[in-house]
Amino acid sequence: MAIRFQAPKLLKNLRYFTRALNSASTTSISAVSPLNFDEKPEPTIEKPAANRLGSSVLDINDHEKLFSLLSTTKLTRAAANLHLAAVEPLVDFGIWVMNSRLMDIDLAREVVMCTVRHSFYEHFCAGESAPEATDCVRRVNDAGLRGMLVYAVEHTDDVSECEQNLQGFLQTVQSAKSLPPESISAICPMSLLQRVSDLLRWQQRDPSFNLPWKLNNFPLFSDCSPLYHTLQKPEPLTLQEENELQSAQQRLQKLCQECLEANVPLTVDAEDTFVQPAIDYLTYNAALSNNKAGKPIVYNTIQAYLKDAKERLFLATEAAEKMGVPMGFKLVRGAYMSSESKLAASLGFDSPIHNSIQETHACYNDCASYMLEKIADGSGAVVLATHNVESGKYKILLKHLF
Repeated sequence: MAIRFQAPKLLKNLRYFTRALNSASTTSISAVSPLNFDEKPEPTIEKPAANRLGSSVLDINDHEKLFSLLSTTKLTRAAANLHLAAVEPLVDFGIWVMNSRLMDIDLAREVVMCTVRHSFYEHFCAGESAPEATDCVRRVNDAGLRGMLVYAVEHTDDVSECEQNLQGFLQTVQSAKSLPPESISAICPMSLLQRVSDLLRWQQRDPSFNLPWKLNNFPLFSDCSPLYHTLQKPEPLTLQEENELQSAQQRLQKLCQECLEANVPLTVDAEDTFVQPAIDYLTYNAALSNNKAGKPIVYNTIQAYLKDAKERLFLATEAAEKMGVPMGFKLVRGAYMSSESKLAASLGFDSPIHNSIQETHACYNDCASYMLEKIADGSGAVVLATHNVESGKYKILLKHLF
């Protein structure tokens, strides 16, 4: 799941993002990091002694140590960008401007693009091309962090654009070959994802409902998963839709094969619940075909702000273990709180999101603990993606305990 930015056509190439991971092999804690590191930091990693596990593993008050690799100027700019991004009216106004007719005026477009490039874009994005992004990830790695290279394009209903996006993903995999393990995520039309999700939800309601195209899979739902998106029995997929679904699976398989050959893990982002079942279905199918020899290549994303997140993670992991398939997961909290709650309320149902942030934190920590235990037992892999400091400290402690 990514925070969506609806860009006009002239920003089509502004697609590459990097997220810094302060991480070792299979467990990671992700955070957005300012780009363009200039200096290499002094090595500061030290393992806590066993008798000190009860004390703080990460001192978040040691600002000099935490931010030693960045200049005061860059930290000030980063703080300014983050504070501006938190001003909702300003963000809404910016999106309106970039989608307005002002962008048809040369001078106005130049001013807007210059402002964006030297503020939000420079802070959050790694580059406008694969080489630029790869170079940025190398600088992040040189700074003592780990980078995840993301080809940040999503949500299309045009089949030709799906093919174009596939080429972008494949190019990203090639760029990642010389880097530590990375991640990438939009190669199936949204309308088809919604149709497939409706059919999968209806089959969850009525197990006798036949889906002739459905392949063997891990569980996609739990007993508390939301099914209100599909209130009436959906029509079967048309022949054209089945062909499009097969084409999407072939695109994903081609991408997975490229990742296998390059030894580059692939994480599939999560989206809104109205299309998530289809995303899970396609991702688990890819995992069944490609996650072998004890090493996951395909990772699915679990959104901990959903009430059914923990149960779905448990069910899928247990099924994968029984089938002898190593499964990787990326754990996030979630990004569609407003739209999810509004949709549920409009249909007369409770929100699928936890009732409080504390419940979301607890769910996230439970899922992380569960996956770290599995890894300690030699099964599975996890990416812990969080901007929450307490979760970060908790995961570092758990990592040393296990």
